[in-house]
Amino acid sequence: MILLILIFHLLIFKSELASGVIHSWTGLYTATTGIKDLPEFIGVNLFDDEVTGYFDSKNNQFEIRQDWVKELGEEYVEDQTKSFRDFTWKFKENLKMIMIEFNHTGDQGVHTLQQMYGCQWDDEYGATDGYSQFGYNGEDFIKLDLKNTDWVAETSQAKIIKQKWNGGEAYYWKNYLERDCVEWIKKYMMYGKISLERKVPPQVSLLQTDPSSPVVCHATGFYTDKVMISWQKDGQDLYEDVDVGETLPNHDGTFQKRAELKVPPDERKKNKFTCVVEHKSGDPIHMILTKEKIRTNSAGNNVLFIIAGLVVAALVLITVVVGVVMVVKRRSGYKKTSQSDAGSNNSGAALVT
Repeated sequence: MILLILIFHLLIFKSELASGVIHSWTGLYTATTGIKDLPEFIGVNLFDDEVTGYFDSKNNQFEIRQDWVKELGEEYVEDQTKSFRDFTWKFKENLKMIMIEFNHTGDQGVHTLQQMYGCQWDDEYGATDGYSQFGYNGEDFIKLDLKNTDWVAETSQAKIIKQKWNGGEAYYWKNYLERDCVEWIKKYMMYGKISLERKVPPQVSLLQTDPSSPVVCHATGFYTDKVMISWQKDGQDLYEDVDVGETLPNHDGTFQKRAELKVPPDERKKNKFTCVVEHKSGDPIHMILTKEKIRTNSAGNNVLFIIAGLVVAALVLITVVVGVVMVVKRRSGYKKTSQSDAGSNNSGAALVT
């Protein structure tokens, strides 16, 4: 559900500037306590909703997740690593400070602090948007009113933080979101244009762990998250007994998606079932369900590893956005900013003081 809310948020955010082609940059940062074996801090950067970079406090090293980002050079990676290391400490200190305000310092439970911020740029009209907001334990905590350069407290406990952050912190964010963030979008567009416009058809497979389990239509290796997967029964679209999963990222910057067909084996024998994969790189892919086309464990294939990959990809995203229920509430009071001027080339990592 959390992942659905995040995707819903990203789609809504894109619709704010409905004119030319809209490009976006998003940062999702999470600090946690009380979860064994989970990094205390995780940060993910996205450009046009594709993961471009990842950092966590265990590895303590910024990782590029799109090949074209490597063209920014080693200096970019070093700057990002340094920024994230500094940011990790500040973010964890903020979590401790907020826990004090909520009187949560004595318990051993799970607590999370999250920041979601980003900007958009309309490449035809030059209009921009930007926002920055924080959530504590899955609830809205404080957000930036960009127009008035002021932090808005969402809870009584956030009023103390608002007093500390108003002034220099608010003006820092206004400058970053309206200038530097937009300049980074333009830079990413310059380096990633060829990659972002790639049209590579997905690889489609039919997977099954055993003869009685659902048949999974699995598409992977495509470079846009806008791929539709459906099942047909005797040429007609089938909605019942079908479970379509979310689009998930692969480690190499491509995406994957799956749709489960949950019908009994005898019904699969009596009727013609077809998996249909629609993508922007060409004509729809139709794969008719036959025994010969199904990859199963009994045939010596690594189906379990493929399905496990789906689960791992989902868990990575859910870990990053755990508790991001706040994004739906963000829609109220969110205003469009004015057109931005060119800014400096600061690193993509944000600062919290």
